[in-house]
Amino acid sequence: MNAAEIVDWINGVVWSKALIYLCLGAGVFFSILTRFVQVRHVKEMVRLLFTGASSAQGISSFQALAVSLSGRVGVGNIAGVAAAIGFGGPGAVFWMWAVAFLGASTAYVESTLGQIYKVEYQGQYRGGPAFYFDRGLGQRWLAIVFAIGAIVSCGLFLPGVQANAVGKAVTQITGEGAIVFGDVGLYKLFALAFIVILLAVIIFGGIKRIANFAEYVVPFMAAGYIAMAVIIVIANIHELPGVIKLIFTDAFTPMAGLGAAIGWGVKRGVYSNEAGQGTGPHAAAAAEVSHPAQQGFVQAFSVYIDTLFVCSATAFMILITGKYNVQGTLDAGHFIVQNVAAATEIGSPAFTQMAVSTMFGSFGELFVAVAVFFFAFTTIIAYYYIAETNITYLSYITKMPSLLFITKCFIMISVAYGVLNASGYIWGIGDIGVGLMAWINIVGIIITYFLYKPTIKALRDYEAQQKAGVKDNEYTFDPVKLGIRGATFWEEKLKNKK
Repeated sequence: MNAAEIVDWINGVVWSKALIYLCLGAGVFFSILTRFVQVRHVKEMVRLLFTGASSAQGISSFQALAVSLSGRVGVGNIAGVAAAIGFGGPGAVFWMWAVAFLGASTAYVESTLGQIYKVEYQGQYRGGPAFYFDRGLGQRWLAIVFAIGAIVSCGLFLPGVQANAVGKAVTQITGEGAIVFGDVGLYKLFALAFIVILLAVIIFGGIKRIANFAEYVVPFMAAGYIAMAVIIVIANIHELPGVIKLIFTDAFTPMAGLGAAIGWGVKRGVYSNEAGQGTGPHAAAAAEVSHPAQQGFVQAFSVYIDTLFVCSATAFMILITGKYNVQGTLDAGHFIVQNVAAATEIGSPAFTQMAVSTMFGSFGELFVAVAVFFFAFTTIIAYYYIAETNITYLSYITKMPSLLFITKCFIMISVAYGVLNASGYIWGIGDIGVGLMAWINIVGIIITYFLYKPTIKALRDYEAQQKAGVKDNEYTFDPVKLGIRGATFWEEKLKNKK
């Protein structure tokens, strides 16, 4: 077996139907238990986006949203949506929406857990699945397994996926340029040098610099991308009813097969919005809030921003302009729908670039390339922060010096490999990382619910205070009173407040 076949085999095991149904099932489970918190508290979610301030130890709620969105809004929103349509048909878009709606409740649960069990360590707030599996569930072995998995996935596997798309987007416009070695051109090397240098400047500045960068770049890039999509949709508004009908009818009688539509829709949905992966809680835990549920609400809304807004923007641009192929299940050369050249790579930004260029010409391709760069770059930064937090967790429990410098070096090596690598299995490597983290995290938070129900207790406590008219800065969280163990940060905070 060659490398690509090995990756495909592992991917098939990790992303079996069991994980797909687990992601959807967890969303249904937590939606019912929280009484569809993602619907009932939308107004509160939006209000909380712009409340609260940063502190010496933590970042603001909006900065935490920006950091988590920098991880959620990535190449999956451009190339990933194209892949979902190309392999699963237009109906895959419906299943992306479904997993986002259900996943918002999962995002609430995992991010609230991140806040409940966070710690203050070396002058910063730290938290995430490793911390809540250790302190909340009492299973340090599981926490260590997740931490190692997150370090490998976010420090090694996933950055390469984002960086690979950057290289492809650049060469889609410029070509390879003069070949320097192998099949690598000069322009791709320029892109590599720029992204590695800029990455080093940001990640060596810590969470404050990461948050400040994300706070300004993420809203700008998302708004600009959505605006571009709106213009294209308006210009082709007569096609919109047909596109919407196609998405919904193909979701249940799909041209690519029901399994393909659900599988690709769920896989790309989870890959993009990250609900259930355990990535969002890292940024959520870093926020300065007066009650854990507040950051749970904010992070639930970030799933909507990612999939219902940004992913939908890509899907509508591609479908309304007809710039896509749908590959059949027989072989790589068989297409059920072929609107563009057969050689067009499905798992790349090419469909999106073609769709935008129908209206904006060469500027459209340039715009998508710039969007891919910023989406990918901010996601790489988010991945680094996740890897850093889990390195810090291992340092926290062992009292040994951290290996952050080595982590920084590894992530830059991963980025360099991703830009230069031309093999099609780079997406498969990223999917393995996503799948492993999702397996551990979803199973862990479900077990935590059955044993202790901390997030439901936190939700009821917040709703009771909200109903009593408590103001933002007056909310309190008493874990001992609620019967939540291991939340020592909040116990100390309440004691100091008294």
